[in-house]
Amino acid sequence: MEIKQMPPKEIMMKAFLERDPEFDGVFVAGIKTTGIFCRSVCGAKKPKKENIEFFPDPRTALLHGYRPCKVCRPLETAGTPPEWLAPLMVELEQNPGERIKDQDVRDMGIEPARVRRWFKQHHGVTFQAYQRLLRLGYAFGQIRQGRSVTDAALDSGYESLSGFGEAFRRNAGRPPKNAKSGEIITVTRIPSPLGPMLAGAFQGKLCLLEFMDRRMLETQLDVLASRTGASIFPGEDPVFLQTSKELSEYFAGKRKSFSIPLYSPGTEFQQKVWKVLMGIPYGSTCSYGEQAEILGNPKAVRAVARANGENRIAVIIPCHRVIGADGKLTGYGGGLWRKNALLAVERGERVFSQ
Repeated sequence: MEIKQMPPKEIMMKAFLERDPEFDGVFVAGIKTTGIFCRSVCGAKKPKKENIEFFPDPRTALLHGYRPCKVCRPLETAGTPPEWLAPLMVELEQNPGERIKDQDVRDMGIEPARVRRWFKQHHGVTFQAYQRLLRLGYAFGQIRQGRSVTDAALDSGYESLSGFGEAFRRNAGRPPKNAKSGEIITVTRIPSPLGPMLAGAFQGKLCLLEFMDRRMLETQLDVLASRTGASIFPGEDPVFLQTSKELSEYFAGKRKSFSIPLYSPGTEFQQKVWKVLMGIPYGSTCSYGEQAEILGNPKAVRAVARANGENRIAVIIPCHRVIGADGKLTGYGGGLWRKNALLAVERGERVFSQ
């Protein structure tokens, strides 16, 4: 999967304001004041320039908390949906936080396998994965940058923080399980050249950093909530600013180690595996077998690989530096294309345009 490059901002701004059809499908524009995103040709009234930001595709806009415009229908830019798919697209548009199951699709007279193929071909993900992105984007769309969780709840029309938490539970598709400690895990989006990441903070430390389209993301949230006894809410935390800054320096090739305080609860074995990961030098790689040897258990290769996959703090706890015994890339939850890009950054290659 290639990293899509966008035109310079001034060119996209001109194209959007002039409704230039030549840029339809090249980018989408997010409108901060309304929370929607549009195609370049959208006929709706144009906002002020300072309220516009650009994304390479609808998928990324969804992950940043925007919902599709009902005027220009940007979800259709990757390929106009055929007539047979229309009922499902209408349902997605009207109820972005709803979880649509295969049986629901069948009830519309549509074969789920056919839907999966269409979404995979035109949006690069399966329909279920696309729904996860839509739910997460919709949930995070209720939070504006700079507001506290309480302010966001009240500004959104909720009478209490618990009411907002229930709304987040419905939209994100998971409950804040085992919330018995009164603690809160704060989560937010952090942009990166490889796609938006979900960051989590607990007691002033980073406890989660993962790409938002990772399949196991909701499971990771559940594990964190279970291990901490904390509720999960969107919001801000000082550690996010440090994380964003150090990640930017890393992707620019200007940082080889991180100083971010981490909190990564796990079993005794997982902790040992993650400690070994932290010991792999920048720009180097290690095989799963070598990892097992360091742990003093050469036969535990599969267990080591599984523990690597359960790492919840990508990039900083560098599981991307572990490769197969034959030197080939294998086993990365964020996708092998991202693993390849991260290793290229550490080899000093120019991966992203500055």
